[in-house]
Amino acid sequence: MAYRERLAWIELVGMAIAYGAYFIAVGLVEPAPGRLETLSYVALFGAATGVRLLILGLGWLLLRARMGGEARARPDERDRAIARRGASVGYYVLLGLMLWVGVILPLTQSGWAVANAALAAIIVAEIVRDVVIVFSYRGGWHG
Repeated sequence: MAYRERLAWIELVGMAIAYGAYFIAVGLVEPAPGRLETLSYVALFGAATGVRLLILGLGWLLLRARMGGEARARPDERDRAIARRGASVGYYVLLGLMLWVGVILPLTQSGWAVANAALAAIIVAEIVRDVVIVFSYRGGWHG
């Protein structure tokens, strides 16, 4: 498995654990309205992001120690093409979801429902980007 494919897997696992826990907590717990509500959501999201960064940092350090030279090598043409493909697909997913969040959702929801939908859109787009990268390496895509 290529180094950058492994990085994409680490990112996928980190997002699934951290933001999965965030959205489960948001779905289960209804904070009191007002300033406390804002602090609750910000604290939850901050904790989730901290967990994600911890997973990414530890994963990167372990992977770099295990893979040695490949981890330090610059991306070749294939790596760059796969990264562009993932970013391109992820961008269109983000664009579509943000149109939904910014145009349609405010007609029926408000406040933190819209904010959490926007966060979910960004996270889904990032997950799609990483999935495209993983499948591109797995499928032997060369651009």
